[in-house]
Amino acid sequence: MRPVHQHGEWSEAQLLGAKAGQRVSVVIPARDEQDSVGDVVARVREEWVERHPLVDEVIVIDSDSKDATAERARSAGALVFAAAEVRPDVGAAQGKGEALWKALHVVTGDLLVFLDADLLDWGPHFVPGLLGPLLTDPQVRLVKAVYDRPMVDDGGRQAEAGGRVTELVARPLIALHWPYLSDLVQPLSGEWAIRRSTFERLSVPMGYGVEIAAVVDVAERHGADAIAQVDLGRRTHRHHRHDTLGPMAVQVLAAAEVRLGWRSPGRRDDHVTLVQYDRTPTGFVRHERHPNIGERPPAWSVEGYRNETGEDLRQ
Repeated sequence: MRPVHQHGEWSEAQLLGAKAGQRVSVVIPARDEQDSVGDVVARVREEWVERHPLVDEVIVIDSDSKDATAERARSAGALVFAAAEVRPDVGAAQGKGEALWKALHVVTGDLLVFLDADLLDWGPHFVPGLLGPLLTDPQVRLVKAVYDRPMVDDGGRQAEAGGRVTELVARPLIALHWPYLSDLVQPLSGEWAIRRSTFERLSVPMGYGVEIAAVVDVAERHGADAIAQVDLGRRTHRHHRHDTLGPMAVQVLAAAEVRLGWRSPGRRDDHVTLVQYDRTPTGFVRHERHPNIGERPPAWSVEGYRNETGEDLRQ
């Protein structure tokens, strides 16, 4: 696999020259992120839409937020789409992967940059860093972010380093089944970039399995050298309670099982029951969660899909 790039390897002039008429879309999936999404949108637009014309559009896909996420993203200058209202003819579901798949139906870019909406300590250099390999090397299909991952809890205090699902689930899966991907420092990083022509031909898990699926599918189709990594420095995000990591882990495992041929891709409403327990003074309380392990088919195969040129890709 390629060595890790540094985000400062490419100058603004070099990237703008390499863009050469290609369109770039920054996509931010969001759900109940009113406290951070506006900052993410505003900083990307200020630096890479207004000051340096590297990005053509900043799009927020709002996944049924109950707070002011959509309003704050729109006020900051993003194009905001409710996930459920994009291609309503194919139905709607919850999940990060679902938001990214729905984005394919509204973006106009040739290159897609995905940023999480809960970024707290980050920089607008994330965008050119992720675009660098795609703009300067036609063999690269997918770019994954690498960064230090301190976390803060709900009270703003420093928590342990991030990446628990990576260390306990994704990295062991890679060691057992895809050892040639072991050089991926952070296979589940939420910041990544991909060629639209590549992403629209991938099956997309609706939940948090989208990242493991993308790296495995791209490597299987195009080779490990089609994946680049870029060190972006530091990225802080909100701390997730340990009991919320179970559904994430289920979705990562389910996506891996599909790629191993152990299960068929689930339908849009394919859920599994995850049982967890809390201790109380009177005993244990059972809690059920129902993570969605379904997958969307490649966007190009869906009737009515058009790529950035308006071409119907179905064959």
